[in-house]
Amino acid sequence: MEWYRNLYASDSVAHKVNRIKWKINHNAGTVSVYVIAFSSNPKNLLDIIPAWELMQKSYPKKNMKIIGLAKGYQDALELVRLIIDETYQKTGTVDVRTYLKEGRGSL
Repeated sequence: MEWYRNLYASDSVAHKVNRIKWKINHNAGTVSVYVIAFSSNPKNLLDIIPAWELMQKSYPKKNMKIIGLAKGYQDALELVRLIIDETYQKTGTVDVRTYLKEGRGSL
């Protein structure tokens, strides 16, 4: 699992990003936290994953790249909308992966 250097965070978790990252990295419980990651399916843009799913030993997180954190599903949807909107405003496309790798900062 890899964390995006310029991690996006909803307002509700912005003040405790480091603590949430630590909890996720150490398989500690995180209630109502969602991670936004590049989709494992190339036909999709992003995945919204409840953080508690990452605690499962069998969860495939080896090549996962997390780009955002949100508290609650609605905040996660809003954060995804903001990421896609920013990508479109800057590039004219919705290729989030390329924009984040080349434009906004490295992974």
